Amino acid sequence: MNNGRRPAKPRSAAKAVKAVKKAKAVKHKAAKRKPLQLEMVAAPASPPKPKAEIHFVPGPIPAPEVRQEGRYVYGIIPSNQPITFGKMGIGGAGEMVYAVTHGDISAVVSRTGVFIFDPTRENALAHEHVIETVMRTHTIIPMSFGTVFRTDDDIREVLRSIYPSVKDVLKQMAGKVEFGLKVTWDRDHIVEELRRDHEEIHRFHQEITRKHLQSTYFARMQLGRMIEKALTERSGEYLREIYEGLRGICVASRDNKPIGDKMIMNAAFLIERERETEFDAAVNRIAKKFGDRLNFKYTGPWPPYNFVNIRLKLEPSTTE
Repeated sequence: MNNGRRPAKPRSAAKAVKAVKKAKAVKHKAAKRKPLQLEMVAAPASPPKPKAEIHFVPGPIPAPEVRQEGRYVYGIIPSNQPITFGKMGIGGAGEMVYAVTHGDISAVVSRTGVFIFDPTRENALAHEHVIETVMRTHTIIPMSFGTVFRTDDDIREVLRSIYPSVKDVLKQMAGKVEFGLKVTWDRDHIVEELRRDHEEIHRFHQEITRKHLQSTYFARMQLGRMIEKALTERSGEYLREIYEGLRGICVASRDNKPIGDKMIMNAAFLIERERETEFDAAVNRIAKKFGDRLNFKYTGPWPPYNFVNIRLKLEPSTTE
């Protein structure tokens, strides 16, 4: 959920981090009854989130040629009011986004046809735009992209079924936002630095450069393994230092898989909204400290995409 997001409001920060729209870049160089699963993805530093298996009857899914009206669900908020959020629904028709309530929780929805949404850039932006608009005034637990129900009553039935779990998660996420931090380096530059400054690598490199290539094949393989090991050790040192500088400010963090060979960190941080400025300052300090060695890309605020997610999984119908 991290591509093509809409801009977030700029925030003041030190020169080391240039605030931009939605991204801070710091660069120092249905017919049968079917089971419905609610899966809560917990942050490493948070207690495990509850899991529940819920059953509901969504009603028959129409044949592809019959277009029936449905409800696209963006997320769940703590509200007992039938409020509206504006005409910005997914699908390009500008449908009104409104709340379907059950007790003191509500699903944020808009009218749409009942069909499978393609995850195009336009649809993804529309989905995220609604969530980011709602989160300005409410804590929202995002629903997975493409979640469609047939009626408001179906949605109320699901809210009734998952109520205890959702209430617990909404309580834990109240007043919190997510920030993303990606850190990259110039790998070739780091390798040259290791050849120059790492004593063992420097000595071994000097030795094999004085010999003919034909007689030093295995030596060069060994040098490559030494460099890879040193790169892993150095990136580990950098990551520990970054996390150490941010750990005291965030509620939880989640380490995602880096993308490409230049990225050494792809993390999400859950922050108390009132500590946003403090977190900004900490990222600035760390970025300044590393100077030209690392490039930081800092984004947010987001809803807690990486810390809790609702996935609806429908199993195939069974014949009684």
